[in-house]
Amino acid sequence: MIDQPPVLDATEARLRRAYGFEEVALVPGAVTADPAEVELGIEIGGFRLAIPFLAAAMDAVADADFAVRMSRHGGAAFINLEGLYTRYEDASPIIDRVIAAEDGREAAHILAEAYHQPIRDELITALITRIKAQGGIAAVATTPASAWSHAEIAAEAGADLLLVQSQVSSARHISTSTRVLSLADLTGGLKIPVLVGNTVSGEAAYQLMHQGAAGIFVGVGPGAACTTREVLGIGVPQVSATLEVAAARDRFERETGRYIPIVTDGGMKTGGDVAKAIASGADAVMLGSPFAGAVEAPGRGFNWGMAAPSPTLPRGTRIKIGQRLPLEQILFGPAETTHGTQNLVGALRQSMAALGVRTIREMHEVEMVIAPSIATEGKSWQLAGRE
Repeated sequence: MIDQPPVLDATEARLRRAYGFEEVALVPGAVTADPAEVELGIEIGGFRLAIPFLAAAMDAVADADFAVRMSRHGGAAFINLEGLYTRYEDASPIIDRVIAAEDGREAAHILAEAYHQPIRDELITALITRIKAQGGIAAVATTPASAWSHAEIAAEAGADLLLVQSQVSSARHISTSTRVLSLADLTGGLKIPVLVGNTVSGEAAYQLMHQGAAGIFVGVGPGAACTTREVLGIGVPQVSATLEVAAARDRFERETGRYIPIVTDGGMKTGGDVAKAIASGADAVMLGSPFAGAVEAPGRGFNWGMAAPSPTLPRGTRIKIGQRLPLEQILFGPAETTHGTQNLVGALRQSMAALGVRTIREMHEVEMVIAPSIATEGKSWQLAGRE
């Protein structure tokens, strides 16, 4: 008699459980390490970063000056080549109007109007030149539809890293009306590393690596200012998504000997979230709203999403960050609250030390448990009295 495969009901066949940062915890082992001996450096696209922190390619987060500051602190900031800074020589008046808008709806109308202005090639060149002149890493981002034209201009201007970013990235794109971007052609034709995002699929990430991606960004819709999950109903919680893409990266390394870093993008606010992202397999994290709260950020305490290219769907919602702090304090402290939103680098270092690991790749091996009560267990008084 031939064994028959198990019969799955519709739910088992189509629905799997996925986990976010608030549902998991990291488990200390039998060994601890000295925080001073923890090495946070990573390599991405041939560049060595002292800290695994990237600022998101959002107009309210990263302009040329912010990119230089992030570089000096050991990280990097990506600038959107399809944002305000490549359409206007001075974007300050538009940012003033967005901030002064009475509500998110008015802010969305202002941004929609602003994005009708064409992108100017000379402003792309000027942006990159300004960053490079101050010794910063010129990391830029564009969408697949504009990748070829923007990549060539950026490369000629001396850009260091190119991120081709869309709501969902895949190795195959089905279209009968537009030219389909071939990542293999793009990576083969440029002299700068090409990073790709965003995905939550291990198989998609694996194929993108084979096509020459120098890094993969993970996350669809988790950002505080992003509306992808509400508007389109798509996304996977970040812990599960990172674990899946990390498994594809490890498979790719076993087969080819090449290690492709992955970046968890969005959904993190605290040092604990960052530590969990790294433990899930990320080599670095990309933050938007936490950095939008920096005094030096161009959004001046506000943030808004802008990933969606559609003129008829919202690019994201405008949000007010609240307390504004120097970028250095957000990254390195001192922390003045117990919320975990300050001294993100120190928190990651301390977490790794408590777990007994001293490198980012060792952090990928720590034990995690599903723990939906981790943030509330025994904390009723603390939560009730928190300011």
